Parts: sequence; structure tokens; C-alpha cells
Amino acid sequence: MQQLQTKTETGGTSALLSRFAGTDTGRAAGMAAAMIATNVIALAFTIVFARLLGASGYGSLAALVSTFLILAVPGSAVQIQVAREIGRELAQGRDAPAAAVRHWTERLLVATAAAAVVGVLLREPLASLIGVEEVPWAAAATLPSAALWVVVCVQRGALQAFQRYRLVGSSLVGEASGRLAIGVILEAIGLGVTGAFLGTAASLAVVALVLGAELRRQLADANSQRAFDPGARLRKLLRRAEVPLLALAMIAVLQNIDLIVVKHNANGDPAGSYAAAAVAAKVPIWVAIGLGMYLLPEAARRVSVGMDARPVLARTLAVIAAIALPMVLFYTVAGEPLLRTVFGDDLTLASDALPLLGLAMSLLAATFLAVQYLLALHRQRFLWLLAAAAALDPVLVNAMGSNLTDVALVLMCLQAALAAAMLVTAVRAKTDERP
Repeated sequence: MQQLQTKTETGGTSALLSRFAGTDTGRAAGMAAAMIATNVIALAFTIVFARLLGASGYGSLAALVSTFLILAVPGSAVQIQVAREIGRELAQGRDAPAAAVRHWTERLLVATAAAAVVGVLLREPLASLIGVEEVPWAAAATLPSAALWVVVCVQRGALQAFQRYRLVGSSLVGEASGRLAIGVILEAIGLGVTGAFLGTAASLAVVALVLGAELRRQLADANSQRAFDPGARLRKLLRRAEVPLLALAMIAVLQNIDLIVVKHNANGDPAGSYAAAAVAAKVPIWVAIGLGMYLLPEAARRVSVGMDARPVLARTLAVIAAIALPMVLFYTVAGEPLLRTVFGDDLTLASDALPLLGLAMSLLAATFLAVQYLLALHRQRFLWLLAAAAALDPVLVNAMGSNLTDVALVLMCLQAALAAAMLVTAVRAKTDERP
């Protein structure tokens, strides 16, 4: 009798969890959990390869990853636009966008192949530009990896429109896991930094194959008879995503360009130490990305009904402040032991720069939230502020040479000026006028 009761309770709990997973809250919680897991695996990636490659090797890998992250920004903007457009068309009972997805994917795969050829031919100049002259074949992989990322983003955007959130979340975790596992295997067989970075391209290829197969099944019954020009549709898609694309691109530059510049000016252990400290400093950015998923739609909803959306921005900024202040204090008191424990004894040279980097990334997190708020209000003039900061960032960092603390200080000052300007722009943005 007791066993029967236990089974009944277990079945009831499973049913409740299943029903919760099917609600909007459950889906959002599932995506949030997937993002958290992805970031944890990304941190493990950093720790594992910092120890496997040493300070110098990890500095090269960090520069390559930063380059990929900058090049990958268009894909993130396209994913948002694909999800919106396909979702709207599906809601209206139209199937032609489903056929368009197939054409977009085919064209992007051709572009990926072309990017691979260009990367191979220009591997030496690319390696010199990134500051990784010792691993030109890894530099060659940055272009096709970024192109392949756009393919995966189109697939994820379409699957989001079909409400396949569990699959999208699983693909995020699977991609991060594959990047780590394949990178470790390739590094272990003797490919070193090149193998560690090629894990990214290999993982994306596997995810693209899996998502492509699922998407083909999803689109099997789609009606392709409506006439449309897939090339024109793709161009229009990219044009409609140009403002968020530009904004995200410049945020990515501000978040990552300093690693590339430091790699040029401080080879070996200092570059690797700076890269490790930069990863530890980016916790507020990771939190801001999650907060932005709430801020943008909530601000847009409030504006659409004539409400003041600024309290939403204020609440998200308060969360960043609550995280940033104790983090910076902890880095000031125990930065060096933290870096030694997590990354190893040879990656502690940037411990004095760590609190400044933490403050700089906290300010950039505030800027990111202001950007999400202004995008919700359909503003675009703020792009000039981001462009000016993105242009100044490498110039100022380069002027500091190989002194890591000076680099962090000038970065913090730049981020403070930008955050102040962006927040003033956001607070003063009128919600009662048409964009």
C-alpha cells in the first residue's frame, strides 16, 4: 500500500512538473536554466584550457575566442529577427517563411564554405591581425566558425518560432559541452591551441546537423508554392535587424577588444594572466544578458500602453549594482588568491588589475541594459555613443602598452564615461513620441 502511495505521489509530481514545463513560466525557466548551464560550462572551458595550455597558450586561445565572439554578433541579432518574423507568419497561418528558412540555410552554408576558403588563404594576415602568429590555422578557423554560428542562429530562431524551446536550450548546453570535450580531445592529440579552438567549429557543425535534421522534420509539411525571392528576403531580414546588430556588435567590441590589444602588447604570461582576470571580471555582463531578456520586452510592453518604462530599467540596474559592489570589494581583498586557485600559479600577474576590470565590466553591464531599454523604445541615435567608445577603446588600451593595471584603469574610465552618457540618454528618452 505504501509503495502504491509513493508511486502515486511520484506520478503526481511528474505530472505537475510536466504541466509547469508547458507553461510560459516553465519555458522561460527552462531557457534560463540552459543559459546558466552554458555559462558554467564556458567557465569550465576557461579553467581547463588555462591549465592545459599555460599562460602563453591560453592568451592566444583567449584572443581567438574574443575574435570569434565579435564576429558572431550578427548571428545573435539575426536569431532574434528570424524568431520574430517566422513566429508572426506562423500566427497568421502562412507557411512560406518555413520554405524561406531552407533557402536561407542553404545560402548561409555556401557562405560558410566560402569563409573557410578565405580563412585558409588569409591565415597568415589573420593570425598577425589577431596577434597569434604562432597558430595561423587557428586564425583561419575564425571566419568559418563565425559563419557557421549564423547558420545555427537561423535554425534556433526558426525553432523558437515553432516553440521548440527545449530543443533550443539543449542545443545551447550541447554546443558548450561539445566545444569543451572536442577541444580537450584535439589538444590532447597534439594540436595545442589550434585544437582547442577548432573544438568551437566542430561543436557548431554537430549542432547544425542535429538542428537541421529536426528543422527538416518540422518543415516537412510546409507549403513552398508562394513565390518569393529568398535572396531578397534574406537581405530584408538583415536590414530589419541592423540596429540591434550594430548595437550588439559594438557591445561585443567593448567587451572583447582589449584582450586582442593586450595580446599584441604583452605576449606570454602577462597576456594569459590578463585574459584570466578578464573572464573573472565579466560576471556582471553574464547577469546583464539574462536581465536584458526581461528588460526589453517588459519596457516595450509598458511603452505600448503609455506607461513609464524607466522603473524597469532602474530595477535591473539595482540588481547589477547589488552584484558588482561586493564582487569588486572581494576582488580588491582576495583577487590574487582567487586567480591562483581557479586558474593556476602562472596566471596571477593581473591580480592588481582585477578590481578595476570588475568595475569596468560592471559599468559595461549598465551600458548593455541601457542599450536594451533604448532598443525597446525603438531609438537608434545612441549608436553614435557606442561607436565613439568602440573606436576609442583599442586606441587607449594600446597607449598603455603592457602595463596591465594601467590598461584596466583606462578601460574603467572609458566605461564610466560611456555608462554615464548612455544612462542619461536612456532616462531622457521620451516614451510619448513616435520613434
